[in-house]
Amino acid sequence: MEEHSLCPTETPAGNKASFRETSLAAQESHVPRFYQIICVVNSLCFSSEVLEAIENVIQGVVQSLAQKKPPVLTVANRADWRNIEFKDSVGLQMIPGCTTKQIRSDCPQSARRFALTLKILSMIYKMVQSNTYATKRDIYYSDTLLFGSQSVVDQIINDISCMLKIPRRSLHVLSTTKGFVAGNLSYTEEDGTKVNCTCSATAVTVPSNVQGIKNLTSHAKFILIVEKDATFQRLLDDDFFSKVSPCIMITGRGIPDLNTRLLVRKLWDSFQIPIFTLMDADPHGVEIMCVYKYGSVSMSFEAHHLTVPSIKWLGLLPSDLERLNICKDALIPFTKQDENKLASIQKRPYIACQPLWKKELEIMAASKLKAEIQVLTTVSADYLSRVYLPNKLQFGGWL
Repeated sequence: MEEHSLCPTETPAGNKASFRETSLAAQESHVPRFYQIICVVNSLCFSSEVLEAIENVIQGVVQSLAQKKPPVLTVANRADWRNIEFKDSVGLQMIPGCTTKQIRSDCPQSARRFALTLKILSMIYKMVQSNTYATKRDIYYSDTLLFGSQSVVDQIINDISCMLKIPRRSLHVLSTTKGFVAGNLSYTEEDGTKVNCTCSATAVTVPSNVQGIKNLTSHAKFILIVEKDATFQRLLDDDFFSKVSPCIMITGRGIPDLNTRLLVRKLWDSFQIPIFTLMDADPHGVEIMCVYKYGSVSMSFEAHHLTVPSIKWLGLLPSDLERLNICKDALIPFTKQDENKLASIQKRPYIACQPLWKKELEIMAASKLKAEIQVLTTVSADYLSRVYLPNKLQFGGWL
């Protein structure tokens, strides 16, 4: 396959207007001076839009106070399925006229949430203005007593991103990365560091600022998303990504974080090669696969940047268990939680357009048994990398 490349992306910097004061530090770069100027101009313009959006929110609060009315913040109800529509080409996305909820300053139940939202808006404003970044964890630990928990910070940042209609990474808020990538891939990080996953004996941590990576190159024939870290490491030890055919392997180590999802989408946009998933044959594994492919309800407002509807289900299929004569003693009985999760997935809009998926889920529901990928070791120790995956990839055993 011919070498692919992706044009560099710029990181927002600076701001506009006398209302804001900022300075741009001179930075070393490997790109031409003219391109640096274009990048700075573009990033200045976008940062200006971010700052203006925050200013509009604060102006609304000030106007309410001037009119002696209690200020109110209005945010989309992100957890409501009634606000979601499904499209084959996008996945789960938020509808334009979605229902909203109010965060009132005069209500005991929401006054604290109102204050914390303004606090985080203030922090974001300063970061965009000074062209600095922080992780969600950094924000929480800046005042743990004030915020109370990390989940509170996470929810408020997502609400702000949705309210302003600005991607979280453009708010200069980074996610703590837990995912890994390995295989036939190289790229340059935002600070100029060159990363070559092909030459690395171990996996590389997914970048914390996926938007900032550039010069992506690969000869990979496909991308394999692996649910669990243990399976990923086993395939890495077996040198799977170079033995079968050049490929890129990624794991979100369970439910994927935002950066891992962003990287999968960026790789798809860059190389347009097949993407397969290797998950446990259980409701939780199916749920994780659906997040990569169709997105989640809570992040549906960013679906266009996160989902890859072309992703294929390679394994472990419920039908594989019978086809391979896996001993039932090696399978795990469903819990009530498993039954409820599977029933929920079966009702989702995207299952209706996937008849082969529907059939696999029906097999799982009928048996009330689940299996981890490691169950394949009951056939032989290296069955996964030596037989199962090569055969699936060669003969088209995906859905």
